Amino acid sequence: MNKDRIIGLLILIGSILGIIIYAWLIFFISPIIVIQITLFIAVSAILAILSWIGYTLATTPPPKPIEEIEKELEEEIKTETSEESKREERKS
Repeated sequence: MNKDRIIGLLILIGSILGIIIYAWLIFFISPIIVIQITLFIAVSAILAILSWIGYTLATTPPPKPIEEIEKELEEEIKTETSEESKREERKS
């Protein structure tokens, strides 16, 4: 059995056990507390993802304008063609 199948099988078994344990907690322990904890974790996870997105947007520098990129590309092409012409002159 390869590594991916083993990991997949472990995820499957862990998920089924999680469902069974969660159902047991809801129906045989205090359902209000379990629901409160679940909702807290879910909302916290969503807000953590949103805060990570906000941080990334706030700290990432803006991209260069297209005009500036085009100018750089044109300059690169000019230098490449001039280098090629110099090589050809040397060969001649």
